[in-house]
Amino acid sequence: MIKKGTGVGCMWYGIGNTGLPNPAAAFVEVHADGSVTVLAGVADIGQGSDTVMAQITAETLGVTFDKVVVRSADSGVTPEGGATSASRQTYISGNACHFAALEARDNIIKVAAELLNCSEKDIILKDNKASVKGDEEKSIAYTDIMMGLKARGLLALGKGQYNPSTIALDGDMQGTPYETYAYATQIAEVEVNTETGEVKVVNIVCAHDVGQAINKRNIEGQIEGGVAMGIGFALTEKVDIKDGIVKNADLNNYIIQTTQDMPEIHSIVVEDPSSTGPYGAKGVGEPALVPVAPAILNAIYDAVGVRITHLPATADVVLKAIKEKEGK
Repeated sequence: MIKKGTGVGCMWYGIGNTGLPNPAAAFVEVHADGSVTVLAGVADIGQGSDTVMAQITAETLGVTFDKVVVRSADSGVTPEGGATSASRQTYISGNACHFAALEARDNIIKVAAELLNCSEKDIILKDNKASVKGDEEKSIAYTDIMMGLKARGLLALGKGQYNPSTIALDGDMQGTPYETYAYATQIAEVEVNTETGEVKVVNIVCAHDVGQAINKRNIEGQIEGGVAMGIGFALTEKVDIKDGIVKNADLNNYIIQTTQDMPEIHSIVVEDPSSTGPYGAKGVGEPALVPVAPAILNAIYDAVGVRITHLPATADVVLKAIKEKEGK
């Protein structure tokens, strides 16, 4: 018999290292042709941080995304970016890129104001040009601004760094371990086969507070990847160690989820801008994983009335719990 259940999982997640310094830095240069180079130590391991650093820099400088080239994680030339962990890079390296771009644009705004005969505070940088607030027909291309910088012996260079303001926890567990937090709620729908104990996740809805979304497609990809990892964590993945040796160190015996096992995933991006993040952004990488297993285990309980307290909830574990509940 197939029984259906629905479960909820909620989480909070501190962004960055816990009460410890975790700085990052970046360099930004605008070239004569209006293109931009970003040097940042952040390592893009598939989460899309290169894209996000380029977007933050482009937004700050008022150039289009295609003008920005990010050179990342090259220890020969890039400044320290810290680990790609703790869902910290969009928040911390993103801030570093933002501050570097702000410094780089100082001379750009100064020269643009001279060329347009207006106040620096009235300069708007957008779409590879500078225009005057209130009279945006009055504008000048980035390339012409850069020629103006060269004629004045100026460059458009910037350096930025960011280290979240934290206080290490004391003996009473008091302090400020993180500068900002992410929050999420996920709802999972499962089908449990009461004869075999097999659990199938058929639907999952994920609502994640991401601060301000820099790249919604990247965020949805992170959420979907977190769900995939979370389902494996909840239902199948277990390291079998005997006498200090991993006995299932292959994908025939260490069972991960495939595309065929994935449920319908509905991502809801909740935007509640952080006061300290770049354009209000904060991290979403690891938070996507955290609520998955609790939601699934609660859904199993809703379906068949048994609490699974150890992971993974494999078919034999679930079936044993069902039989114990029935007194068999």
